[in-house]
Amino acid sequence: MKLINTELKNNVLGSMMRILDERREDILTANKKDLDAFNKDNQALYDRLVVNDKKIDGMIQAIAEVKSQDDPVSNEISNTTLDNGLNIVNKTAPFGTIMIIYESRPDVTIEAAVLAFKANNKILLKGGKEAHESNVVLVECWHQALQENKLPKDWIKMLVMNRTETQEFLKNPTEPLDLIVPRGGERLIAFVKEHAKCAVLVSGRGNNFLYVDKDADWKKTLEVIINAKTDKISGCNALDKVLVDKNIEDYESKLKDLDKTLSSLGVEIIVDKNVNAILSERDLISKDEVWFEEFLAMKIAIGEADGIEDAISKINTYSGGHSSAILTEDKAVATHFMENIDTAAVYHNASTRFTDGGQMGVGAELAISTDKLHHRGPLGLKQLVTNKYYVFGDGQVRV
Repeated sequence: MKLINTELKNNVLGSMMRILDERREDILTANKKDLDAFNKDNQALYDRLVVNDKKIDGMIQAIAEVKSQDDPVSNEISNTTLDNGLNIVNKTAPFGTIMIIYESRPDVTIEAAVLAFKANNKILLKGGKEAHESNVVLVECWHQALQENKLPKDWIKMLVMNRTETQEFLKNPTEPLDLIVPRGGERLIAFVKEHAKCAVLVSGRGNNFLYVDKDADWKKTLEVIINAKTDKISGCNALDKVLVDKNIEDYESKLKDLDKTLSSLGVEIIVDKNVNAILSERDLISKDEVWFEEFLAMKIAIGEADGIEDAISKINTYSGGHSSAILTEDKAVATHFMENIDTAAVYHNASTRFTDGGQMGVGAELAISTDKLHHRGPLGLKQLVTNKYYVFGDGQVRV
């Protein structure tokens, strides 16, 4: 796609902010249609589907934040002149066309598009059928903003395809496709990886772990666990598993306190065989696969850890590579844990709910990447570019 200057891109974003505000009722009416048609049995997906005035305000704020950020395109990364006189300049450059596949969340239609567009990428939005009506109106808003500024609508395109059609598109895209970002569970990610012919950047599931070290402050621990588990169960940064060091003082009483606290908040608790010896009324984790599972529900698994190395081993075996935390007052232990845990974000004495572009100072995010190439963690504006080498010569030839 042709490079657009920063002023014009920001003018489009300014138009979009105004249009979203003007078309609130259209957006809310469309979203109500989606909500009315949705099977509420999946509470996490339902929560993600809801759009209200506060959510629209958040969309507008996300655009405002991206508008205020520096343009990430054509920024100099390095500049070197070789002995032969060649001047080699490495600059940031757009990917080209990005496709994002996501479920339920209409706000992704705003955040993904605003980031891709300001980074001078075309974006193909493949939302779930459960958010179809909402996404249609939001994409109409984008097209209105583009046309007001005399730009073609195909910078931002909504794809309406079933599973078979999506599979065929991934195998044989009808237009250039440079990067695909699947935002969803294991089945979606595996589906995209199996069929895509271009680069895939995985926005992984959560399945986040928290380890309670023997030197943890218990009051602090309870507060962090409660927030990480119950603040927003539909978030990929929500807590799923807790490992408690069996060497902590008053181990049994602390387990019972944690059990009582969480159950009083409506959290379903399942436990491993060691914890079950103390919390005998709780269901036993029936199979190893449960440790790999992201719950997206008011549900938590509590297990025993025999020291920090045991905890590190279990987390690195089972976690989704998203976020993990340690609760301890021993900074050296915390450092060892954080350096050896293989997740995109690691926390010391803080809730995993902070793994979010806005909370981490990145601003609006396309996704939370659990890949190690080309970027790990929140995918913000600066991460939606690649690079290109500009080589300036004066007749040099290689000998």
